[in-house]
Amino acid sequence: MTEKCGVVGVSLAGRDAARPLYYALYALQHRGQESAGIVTHDGFQQHSHVEMGLVGDAFGEGDLDVLNGTSGIGHVRYPTAGSVDSSCAQPFSVSFKSGSLGLSHNGNLVNADEIRDELAAVGHAFTSDGDTEVIAHDLARNLLEEDLVRAVKRTMRRVHGSYSLTICHDDTILGVRDPQGNRPLCIGKLEDGYILASESAAIDTLDGELVRDVEPGEMIVLEEDGQGFDSYQLVESEHTAHCFFEHVYFARPDSIIDGTLVYEARRNLGRKLWEESGVDTDVVMPVPDSGRAFASGYADAASETTADGEPRAEGDDGVEFAEGLMKNRYVGRTFIMPTQDERERAVRLKLNPIKSTVEGKTVTLIDDSIVRGTTSTQLVGLLKDCGAKEVHMRIGAPEIVAPCYMGIDMATREELIASDKTVAEIRDAIDADSLSYLSTDAVAEVLGKERIDLCLGCVTGQYPYDIEGEETDRDVSRPELGERPVFADD
Repeated sequence: MTEKCGVVGVSLAGRDAARPLYYALYALQHRGQESAGIVTHDGFQQHSHVEMGLVGDAFGEGDLDVLNGTSGIGHVRYPTAGSVDSSCAQPFSVSFKSGSLGLSHNGNLVNADEIRDELAAVGHAFTSDGDTEVIAHDLARNLLEEDLVRAVKRTMRRVHGSYSLTICHDDTILGVRDPQGNRPLCIGKLEDGYILASESAAIDTLDGELVRDVEPGEMIVLEEDGQGFDSYQLVESEHTAHCFFEHVYFARPDSIIDGTLVYEARRNLGRKLWEESGVDTDVVMPVPDSGRAFASGYADAASETTADGEPRAEGDDGVEFAEGLMKNRYVGRTFIMPTQDERERAVRLKLNPIKSTVEGKTVTLIDDSIVRGTTSTQLVGLLKDCGAKEVHMRIGAPEIVAPCYMGIDMATREELIASDKTVAEIRDAIDADSLSYLSTDAVAEVLGKERIDLCLGCVTGQYPYDIEGEETDRDVSRPELGERPVFADD
């Protein structure tokens, strides 16, 4: 699984923004690896550098030196809407009569095609098939008629889907989060300015201090020269739709998202996993690196109670936590595996069991998810080939039964093993001795949210947005296009 993007924006006093943006993008590299870019503004003109590849590949020696200006935005991208080429790389830039516009987008619009067709009909020329350009053109059109706040509000009333945006309008930096808050966005204070970023880890990288999350439906405008920020609550929504998978998989463990440290959330999900489906084995081990925090919490809970929920007797330490699989971090995504034998060999290249931890023992293997089932099957086989007597699989999230339309490249229903198989059938397919997933209610409890305030579409098949051919979990419909929106406060 891959997440669509990471966004960042800064406004500083007395120094160029390019290098801090560059470091922040490194901190967000896990959110996208296809392209990276930075747009800055020096008070007179906009400067841009956008290339395909990782941050370290996209920026060469001297590239940052020409990105002048104390304000700017950055982006790392993994494409789930639009082509995999430079035309969809971001930040996306538009020059128009009222100035220049740079836009970075994390998320996915449901009605992008409808808005694109409408704008094209009145003369807008598009250079990509991505939804980010649609937002940029719609906002540019509104800026010709309205001030910044009203222009953004009009665009928010027209687009439907998930988005966290950082925008550079001339030398003004702003951040916008969709009314359901599906994608994360936070504000940080630096020594000489302010930052907007997808995750607080980017703020930490710049020795900054997390101020708070951007609220769903809120627009933040960073003051020039990094003196502060203004807040505008542009759209209200009865319920949020925070993506629970940010805490399960996508975000860095050291990030704080919607008030919760991701690492602690994963540990607590692991504790719940023991409470719901713990099994007393000789050892519990994570799939590195995705299952580590879950397994740590699971083992802690197992040291306190038995699998039946009874307190441990004195001297009974519960299930031993061990790192039984070692990861080779130098096998990249482009590893070529043309034959089945080589694909199986690739698993041993990426992960190798520690025989003394596994041989002759019963093992609980913990991961954050099972998507297609291929990797889980191979891992269970590896452990059994290494001498494990039993392998019990525990998953720190509910079964993924449906695709994500909100900016996560997950899989189609046909590829998702849980879309048409029961837990027992999946257990047999991966050859585990037992298999259990965490319940949806447990996820909501750990995150301190009501189920209706989470986006659970991938595990329930019901979505918080109006998606053609899919069920919704709330009363929601797409905006009606055509007439320009008129607001009560206009």
